[in-house]
Amino acid sequence: MNNNYQEKPYVRVAVLVSGGGTNLQALIDAEREGALHSGRICLVISDRNDAYALERARIAGIESAIVVWKDCPDAHTFEQRLHQLLEENGIDLIVLAGFMRILSPAFTSAYPRRILNIHPSLIPAFCGKGYYGLKVHEAALARGVKLTGATVHYVNEIPDGGEIIMQKAVAVRRNDTPETLQQRVMRMAEWKIYPPSVERVCLHILQETGGTDRTNEGEQSDERI
Repeated sequence: MNNNYQEKPYVRVAVLVSGGGTNLQALIDAEREGALHSGRICLVISDRNDAYALERARIAGIESAIVVWKDCPDAHTFEQRLHQLLEENGIDLIVLAGFMRILSPAFTSAYPRRILNIHPSLIPAFCGKGYYGLKVHEAALARGVKLTGATVHYVNEIPDGGEIIMQKAVAVRRNDTPETLQQRVMRMAEWKIYPPSVERVCLHILQETGGTDRTNEGEQSDERI
């Protein structure tokens, strides 16, 4: 037995959810399969006590917490409770996965380049305030676009306005409904690009904080993280 064994460092990730948690499941699967290895999902927080994402967390053995929006007197109190949970659990990176609350500039500025979101369109198309869920796909079909997709981006004070990390396009079919388009965008884009995006950011955080060795120091990437 090697008493000098040390566990490799990892980024502590919290996933914020409101609904079914399909993107959470994609992240859980990626971690289990080793594709997400620079970060570990340590906490799932829901703003609804009936979110199925909480059951996904339970099955995966991930700690969860609930901060119900309607039980808070105002947005400030809600975000204070979120902040307290994040601090108590030593969270390094916040990942929004179907989280249906817009975070205030005060909250996002406290976590610069440490909050990620995935949006079901190719930003800057069909994004910003009022564009969420099926509304995004309804707008894409109404506009008649031939391509849509998903975008992973940093979260800042502007809804869907943070720097883009990764995008993937999905073709729109002639007989698409908002529901069929939503399902295909999730299956062909969201679940494909969120795990590698989270891994990329986690690795960058480790490198930035000295948590891992950079084995190829001489090879500089032009990719912005």
